[in-house]
Amino acid sequence: MAAAIIWLVDTIIGLMILCIIISAIASWLVAFDVINTRNRAVYSILSFLDSVTRPLMEPFRRIIPPLGGIDITPIIVLLGLQFVRMVFHNTAAPALYQLLG
Repeated sequence: MAAAIIWLVDTIIGLMILCIIISAIASWLVAFDVINTRNRAVYSILSFLDSVTRPLMEPFRRIIPPLGGIDITPIIVLLGLQFVRMVFHNTAAPALYQLLG
């Protein structure tokens, strides 16, 4: 049971990291007119990515201003998620194994 919980938490953090990276790349592609947001499929994908990543990114966007027109919020959130993942594996995972294992 503990292994399943650890896998689930790690997978959710990994998927959030992947969504943030894809969202950042997609925003660059939209900014340089490589992809067109008038396409329904593209709009749906971008809307989904925005709705998934916005709850994590918005608090940081309020605090951190864009630097020279570049939003560094995804980098900060990615570092934070990696930190949470590391702390989880080093502290919470062993505790779960002792508690449930």
